[in-house]
Amino acid sequence: MWGWQGSRPLRFGVAIAGVLYVAVLRWALTPYLGQKAAYLPFAPVIMAVVLVCGPAPAAVASLLALGFGLYFSGSSAIGPADQVNAAIFFAVAGGMVLLGEIINRVRRQLVTSYQRAQHNARASKQLAEELNLLIDGAQGHAIYMLDGLGHVTIWNKGAERLKGWTEEEVVGKHCSMFYPLRSLAIGKAEADMTRARREGRFESEEWRLRKDGSEFLAAVSLTALFDDDGALRGFAKVITDITRQRAAQDRLRARENLLTSILATVPDAMVVIDARGEILSFSDAARQMFGYEAMEVIGSNVSILMTSPDAEQHDAHLRRYLNEGDPHVIGKVRFVHARHRDGREIPVELSIGEARDGGTHVFTAVMRDLTERLEAQAELERLQSELIHVARMSAMGTMASTLAHELNQPIAAVVNYVQSVRGQMGMADAATLPMLRDALDEAAQEALRAGQILRRLRDFVTRGHIERAIEDLPLLIQESCVLALMGAEEKGIHVSFDLHPQASPVFVDRVQIQQVLLNLIRNACDAMEQSARRELVVSTRPDVPGMVRVTVADTGPGLAVDIRDRLFSAFTTTKPDGMGVGLSICRTIVEANEGRIWAESTTGKGTRFHFTMPRLSED
Repeated sequence: MWGWQGSRPLRFGVAIAGVLYVAVLRWALTPYLGQKAAYLPFAPVIMAVVLVCGPAPAAVASLLALGFGLYFSGSSAIGPADQVNAAIFFAVAGGMVLLGEIINRVRRQLVTSYQRAQHNARASKQLAEELNLLIDGAQGHAIYMLDGLGHVTIWNKGAERLKGWTEEEVVGKHCSMFYPLRSLAIGKAEADMTRARREGRFESEEWRLRKDGSEFLAAVSLTALFDDDGALRGFAKVITDITRQRAAQDRLRARENLLTSILATVPDAMVVIDARGEILSFSDAARQMFGYEAMEVIGSNVSILMTSPDAEQHDAHLRRYLNEGDPHVIGKVRFVHARHRDGREIPVELSIGEARDGGTHVFTAVMRDLTERLEAQAELERLQSELIHVARMSAMGTMASTLAHELNQPIAAVVNYVQSVRGQMGMADAATLPMLRDALDEAAQEALRAGQILRRLRDFVTRGHIERAIEDLPLLIQESCVLALMGAEEKGIHVSFDLHPQASPVFVDRVQIQQVLLNLIRNACDAMEQSARRELVVSTRPDVPGMVRVTVADTGPGLAVDIRDRLFSAFTTTKPDGMGVGLSICRTIVEANEGRIWAESTTGKGTRFHFTMPRLSED
């Protein structure tokens, strides 16, 4: 790198031109100088050439100047003196070339050092500006410097935003102005600097002051700065406001503690697993249910809590759900069997929930041990069975009266038919024989009916179950009314039927339901004996899903208020000669057929008895 950045031929041309120019000047001064100063004018040119064009052009210029010097010395023959002068000039020229090269090198080094210094200065300035921008733009952070005694020397914009003081207000002030009074009382400011000098750097969480007097929780980082000799230069301090962060952490910790407390008291077992089926959490209730400690099962596959075949199939089901996303068990309650640590099976009610954090799946299984419930249910069923049996046995006394009540009508019908036949036998002829034969058939059917009643009541007492079958309800009602409505027309009772086509078939014990209809229709006819308007309506309607309602309505005087609440209790009657067991029997039969019975009555406007039975759908 030369002083003049020209091409190599151009530099040689400039060197030659310079020598020629000086040679012309020396030739013009020959009349005045003669043979004196033959070499001297060329010395400045050589020095200039070496400084501007470099050593090689300077060497060429020196040789050319040597030739001109010999010319201007005026000697036709080169003698010893001329040789000495030429040698001296050549040596001086060589020294000037060497000196010029040294000067060039020094100059190049100075230029390089200057350029490097300029570059470093620009880079340092840019770095300082970027650092200042970074520091000043740090939201929620205060970064400032202290001298060795704790006085503020540098104060950034972040510190101004966080604490409220401007740079002019704090530079030169002691850092103790940022400490609360309670901290100053125990010498906290000096203690912090002493600790930083001793440890080099430390971090802590402390309360600090703002300009307005308010306090904030700060994360403090204090670093001691030392020079190369180990002398303390000052401190660098970084303050971060963590008030909201700590408040959020405290709230989160409080919620976690509350959740932990709740989970510890929830009677249901909770097991949390990851997408690989490994147990992440095991509640206290789960520990009590399965017999494992939490540390024994955390990290293990959840299949250790399952019975076969669920234990072998669980991982495959889990992978299929993660790949296909079919939530056939998520959010649903299932009844399964789990496996205790000792190998026994536990009936549980299982519900599975899912939570996602990005691409991470977490599953929570909530299990309720059904062992005690099932045992209690079995015990309750046993007790109920025993109570029902005892109730049946205790009701045997009532059954005697019931039999008398229930058999009264078919036996009375048999007696009436037989007496009628006997009365006609004396006058029997060919025309009356069919009528007598029909009467005897009716008597036989009523006798068989009485036997069926006895058999069903006996079965109900001894075995506690009924014989139900699919029955056509209109036909069942028709058969019941044949006997129940005997003599109704003579009493002036108008009977009508309103049978809904969708209120059939039913699943009942035909004989028992006929007994209910017989009782209700007979009671309705008896209730209307003193009424001016005597209308009996038997109707059917679809009731709640899966049930049929049968209604027997009369236009009698209605029920007294004092008897409505105990109408279906045993030995409760409104008839002067009644036994009070008919409606009680009706309720027992209806409830045994999975229905219910009730009455609606308005004084002076009649009574409506309703009872329900199971209806069979087309399916």
